[in-house]
Amino acid sequence: MKALFKLIEEQLTHVELIYKLAIYNIKSEYTNHYLGVFWNFLQPMMQVGLYYVVFGLGLRGTHNEIDGIPYIVMLISGLFPWLFISQSINAGASAIQSKLGLVTKMKFPSSTLLSISFTNALINLIITTSILFIISLWMHLVPAWHYLFFIYFIFSSYMLIFGISLVMSTMVILVRDTKNLLQNVMRMAFFLTPIFWTVEHANHLLTKISDLNPFSYLIGIYRLSFIRGTTHMYGNIYDHFYFWAVTLFILTLGAHIHFKFRNKLVDYL
Repeated sequence: MKALFKLIEEQLTHVELIYKLAIYNIKSEYTNHYLGVFWNFLQPMMQVGLYYVVFGLGLRGTHNEIDGIPYIVMLISGLFPWLFISQSINAGASAIQSKLGLVTKMKFPSSTLLSISFTNALINLIITTSILFIISLWMHLVPAWHYLFFIYFIFSSYMLIFGISLVMSTMVILVRDTKNLLQNVMRMAFFLTPIFWTVEHANHLLTKISDLNPFSYLIGIYRLSFIRGTTHMYGNIYDHFYFWAVTLFILTLGAHIHFKFRNKLVDYL
């Protein structure tokens, strides 16, 4: 736990640096693009359009509502947070490897690179979430206080994703096959997480898988923030206990691995 507290202290100490570098990364990414940051809207909406045609119109036919909520809104509420989760984990896994020269030549805490990649993805999420926020307000889907759950979603996501990134950012350097394994796992998780479907209408097997999937918890909290106005708590106390037990385990494991190999990573390249 000592290693974990040290990592948290590093993030808090360098929070201003993390924010500035995240903004710089976004600006530099779109420097030579005519549409600039508009791609943060355009790309997710193109994916929403494609998945809606396939899963909404193609597979669901005329059944375009789930519990009184249009399927397109349900799809957005699952796809937007998933894109954020997927982007954060993939970027976090490569964060140290891509900047290893910087880390070895300067007094630069490598763990902050993981927070920078998370902040980049979070900025994109806030932009896309504004679309769902407007829809939610317009359709009066939730009480106003439900939007506070979005803050809890961000905090919970950071804890889980930061822990996964701690593990994967080290493992992709130690074992090169890890990156391919991660991509395949995330691809499977995409279909096993309730993005196109809901837990309430899933069969017994999918429900059990969802109960064991921490990403399902995050998607559920996100939906509670914007479209689940009839319920005021996600799941039950055991769902919350399970998520935080898994998250703390991954964080502790990640902190241990990170500090064990932190100063030796360059030797494995």
